Amino acid sequence: MLAELFAATQPTLLVITGPTAVGKTELCVRLARQLGTEIVSADSRQFFRELTIGTAKPTPAEMQGVPHHFINSHSITEEYNAGRFEQDALALLTQLFQRHRVVILTGGSGLYLQAVTEGLDELPAVPPEVRQQLRTELEAHGLQPLVAELARLDPVAHARLDRQNPQRVLRALEISRGTGRPFSSFHGGKSAERPFRPVKIALTREREELYRRIDERMDQMLAAGLEEEARGLYPHRHHNALQTVGYQELFGYFEGHYDYAEAVRLLKRNSRRYAKRQLTWLRRDAEYQWFHPEEVQRVTE
Repeated sequence: MLAELFAATQPTLLVITGPTAVGKTELCVRLARQLGTEIVSADSRQFFRELTIGTAKPTPAEMQGVPHHFINSHSITEEYNAGRFEQDALALLTQLFQRHRVVILTGGSGLYLQAVTEGLDELPAVPPEVRQQLRTELEAHGLQPLVAELARLDPVAHARLDRQNPQRVLRALEISRGTGRPFSSFHGGKSAERPFRPVKIALTREREELYRRIDERMDQMLAAGLEEEARGLYPHRHHNALQTVGYQELFGYFEGHYDYAEAVRLLKRNSRRYAKRQLTWLRRDAEYQWFHPEEVQRVTE
């Protein structure tokens, strides 16, 4: 594959993705060193400077001197979404392709990868009162009734979205309620033209192996001080960046909804569920070539 990438006349974006804890970082760094290139992160949580342990950011030692972009690039106080990332990443890639024939794009956030490689579908405008009503319901009754409504209105979006992320659930329901059509029906349009050729690789492991790695990662995060990090972030819990697995479970513990042992159980369970949703999203794209992370020889031959 490396020979093919070097031989290509068109700039090539090597996309490497997979579920959480599958082993993306190690492979990306190895390939970047072999290719003499740089890495662009499309991990929607690693953008934020304040989130470190709970987002499993690569350490300087793990980066091995390879430049990584869009890690610690924003604050949780900023509103940052896939549309803005599309614009910023494309501008950066224009610069990177001036000095590299191949650039690596990596992360487990499928929507952000899609934004760069294909563009985002244009969604219809919805009256602002629809979103306000949804926010009122969220504050009054919590997230679960809205998740249940999404399952009824749009089973496809319900299966794909991060159902622990209120922002994603609200957005899908906002479109479904406001238009009378499922949110997922607005996806699948023609891909935008790009001045590079995407080559897509997805990593996977046997379910038991992946789930064991996820559980071990959560234990390592807790040992590294995840609880203390979450306590420091608790006053900022209303920001969208913190509506995510890894922090929400600890916030519930801080608020007395359950004990520490239950918080740990939820951290592991919700991380496994998140990995399952990531795989569901990726498998709908037939362009991905699937590998076990240890099949490096097949990837790099």
